[in-house]
Order: sequence, then structure tokens, then C-alpha cells
Amino acid sequence: MLNQFITDAYIGIGSNLQNPFLQVASAIEQLALIDESELHSFSSLYLSRPMGPPDQPPYVNAVAWLQTRLDAHSLLLKLQAIENEHGRTRDGERWGPRILDLDILVYGNYTIEDQSLSVPHPGIKTREFVLYPLHEVNKNLMIPNLGAIHRIQPRCYTNGLTKLSI
Repeated sequence: MLNQFITDAYIGIGSNLQNPFLQVASAIEQLALIDESELHSFSSLYLSRPMGPPDQPPYVNAVAWLQTRLDAHSLLLKLQAIENEHGRTRDGERWGPRILDLDILVYGNYTIEDQSLSVPHPGIKTREFVLYPLHEVNKNLMIPNLGAIHRIQPRCYTNGLTKLSI
């Protein structure tokens, strides 16, 4: 379904399996091809410690800024299709290793809470691998119910987050 208006959507990207660097780079390329959307910009790639089980490889993370006419749920379906194309399986393990993980972090000024989608993403204010690349793509971003990214990001520890040089 299409929005009448263009909405800024910020997408979190992460991978720690099957050459994570290439998985994230490929996902960014595929985000640029989503119908009724345009890739405005994307962050650097970052190396981060995994959440959850400690016996998994580190993650490569980034954030992409899309401008889209798709409603949030239609955009989510497009993101899940990209994950599936990369071989993502949903085995129910929370915070386990992933070939590719795409999350809608922020969708305009909207707050959405239903069975399939929570926006802004519930972990956004405590996850360094989200806040630092999100701040990089838009230092002036206002996150609904949380405030300005430039006030939130400095309060989040880097926790070993490393910007990758390409």
C-alpha cells in the first residue's frame, strides 16, 4: 500500500554469518531497489559485539536512510523479502547469529505498536550499533517519544563498537 506522502525511514542492517561485510553491502544495494522508495544515504559499516549468546561471531552493522511512499507494514514485507533472499531463517532464537537482519528503526514521526511491528524500534536508545550509525546518517533526527539523536547517542557507551575503514 502506498502513502500519499514521502516518509523518511531508517533501517538497521546487521549480519554476522556468511561474510557479513558482503551481506550488509548487498543489502544496501537491494534497499536502493525497493519500489516507491529511494536510498537517501547510508552509514559507514561498524563492527560490534553480538547481543545474546556470546559464542557467536561479531556483527557488521550499518543504517540506511530511505525515503519511501510505502506504508510501514509494506516496507517491512520488502525488508523480510530481502532477508529471505539472503537465506535468513527464523528459528525463534532471540539475538542469535544472523545472515541478515533488517529492522525499521524509525518511520517518520510515527509510533507503531502491533503484532508485526514496533516503531521506533524498542531497543534503539540502548544499542550502540544502532545509535552511532543512525547519528552518522542524520545528526538532526528526532526519534518519536525519545527526542533528538544528538542528545541520545552520546549517552550510549560504544561497547567496543568499531567503525570499519573500507
